[in-house]
Amino acid sequence: MNRNPLDKELQHISGMNTASQALVQRTAAPGLAILFLALVAMWAAASVGQTPTSIVIVIGSIVAGYMALNIGANDVANNMGPAVGARALTMPAALLIAAVCEAAGALLAGGDVVETVASDLLVGFNIAPASFVLVMISALLAAATWVHLSTFIGAPVSTTHSIVGGVTGAGIAAAGLSAVSWPDILVIAFGWVISPIAGGAIAALLLFLTQIAITRRMDKLRAARTWVPVFVAVMAGTFAMYLADKGLQRVWTPGIFTTVSIGLLAAAISWAIAFSGVRRRSLELENRKKHVATLFRLPLILSAGLLSFSHGANDVANAIGPLAAIVSTLSHGTAAVGTDLPFWVLSIGAFGISLGLALYGPRLIRTVGEQITKLNEIRAFCAALSTGLTVLVASALGMPVSTTHIAIGAVFGIGFLREYRSRREMERKSVPIYARFVDPRALNATPEMAFANAREGDHRRLIRRQSVYRIMGAWMVTLPCSALLAGLVFLIVSQFAL
Repeated sequence: MNRNPLDKELQHISGMNTASQALVQRTAAPGLAILFLALVAMWAAASVGQTPTSIVIVIGSIVAGYMALNIGANDVANNMGPAVGARALTMPAALLIAAVCEAAGALLAGGDVVETVASDLLVGFNIAPASFVLVMISALLAAATWVHLSTFIGAPVSTTHSIVGGVTGAGIAAAGLSAVSWPDILVIAFGWVISPIAGGAIAALLLFLTQIAITRRMDKLRAARTWVPVFVAVMAGTFAMYLADKGLQRVWTPGIFTTVSIGLLAAAISWAIAFSGVRRRSLELENRKKHVATLFRLPLILSAGLLSFSHGANDVANAIGPLAAIVSTLSHGTAAVGTDLPFWVLSIGAFGISLGLALYGPRLIRTVGEQITKLNEIRAFCAALSTGLTVLVASALGMPVSTTHIAIGAVFGIGFLREYRSRREMERKSVPIYARFVDPRALNATPEMAFANAREGDHRRLIRRQSVYRIMGAWMVTLPCSALLAGLVFLIVSQFAL
């Protein structure tokens, strides 16, 4: 059949428009990132004024801005991925909420852990200030490059472990193995192992409890009216204590009694609000799992926003910690970290994280929310609540853990629980062994049925192994690779700068 020439022309024009839009999208993000780094350089130059060391601070600020962009592109996906994967939030809405919450957390409560990132990993660091500055710049550049590479291959990694590896590798290159606090490194490595296991176990337990209490009941709506407010109260209490204990330490440091009291008060208020809201909302729903799951949508969105606020407050130090060390060292003339944190330093991390999320975050958000296992509102809520609970418990115990590993481990745990229960369900529906000799339709009665059952078993694998292997592989090599890269950068740069 001959096609209308006008249709061919319109199709050609449409294809050109699509190609041009794709080209603009590919070039706009790098262009905006470069513009941001240029603004960072001008902002740093204007903040420090004309001094003999201003050019070094400007260079360090550019590298810190680059690190902040990569933190936003990679790390923030762990907070918003489950909500987007569950279709509770659209991608633009998730980007907007995360950007605002990340910037607010960094500006209002950030910087408390700057000193830890900048100095506690190195002991006996008795070297010239110039070498110390190069160590911090090398650590930043190496960590940012590694996170950038991980984002490119679609692997969410811990930016904390990246900067820890960078500081360690550059410190070894500058002053040898004795410069590193190896007990601290071993503690971090232990937290690296325990974080995803704890996050996955708690998430699986929460999902199991919601199934027993709500989704597997005959009257799901009646059960939801009782138990959804309880889960919301636990969420509110957890994040209230998390923010009081860890997220707001820069502006307020409450004691343990005050922290627990805040958590209990938040839980009580949230339970009362949720009880009324769930009862009113449930009158409009059908007694189906899909409808009941929508009752978790608003709590899921709130928990994702709170996670982003806390992430901005704590992980902004991964970008500005070494920069703060550079500024302090050049100001005091000794390789030491001061307690003052200039606002202009903090703002580089805050706005860099938000911009990196907006420009490059969607890819990793889709990886976390869609490419590990299928999520709905209930599963995503369990993952978010598990992350908050695990971090809160680890903070109370004084254990350094990775929020990234916990969040991803929570999604893994949910996927493996779903897969386990699905396989058990398939086994219960299988034909007993004795029936195979009398019923030709029995399980594996013929080679063809054996292959069919094998295929059915593969379909029951509800977590994507390829994504698991890629992410875990990136986790395992993050610290050593960033350390090696930082050491190499230091050795190269020191040949020209020292």
